[in-house]
Amino acid sequence: MLVSIIMGSKSDQEHADKITQKLDKLGVPHETHVASAHKVPEKVLEVLKTNESKREAVCYITIAGRSNALSGFVAANTAYPVIACPPFATKEDFIININSTLVMPSDTPALTVIDPGNAALAAARILGVSDAKLLAKNREYIATVKANF
Repeated sequence: MLVSIIMGSKSDQEHADKITQKLDKLGVPHETHVASAHKVPEKVLEVLKTNESKREAVCYITIAGRSNALSGFVAANTAYPVIACPPFATKEDFIININSTLVMPSDTPALTVIDPGNAALAAARILGVSDAKLLAKNREYIATVKANF
């Protein structure tokens, strides 16, 4: 089981760190890559090929803003789930660029989760469907949230 985070740019590292912090709390293995679909699509394909060869459950989280080709590119080239978690610098950035993540071409299912912590939780829940230990951790997490409310 693995969450593979692919960032379109090194400048997305802080956003990725918010995701990995939550994954660490749940004990979910993860890896992080910098690979732009526009500039180095062959690197993105290599990440996908490597993960496909492992034959283990993978959930991708893509981090790309502006013209978000990365999420659709990954979704078009893997049978594993893809969660797009775009970073936005400002509200204006969000308003201008959200559609590049929300509107994917047909047959490229990338789910969109704006909050990085929620993207990590979504990936953990997806992977928990086929992993009893992670499912139990997800249930414990929910119980803790409820107890602390």
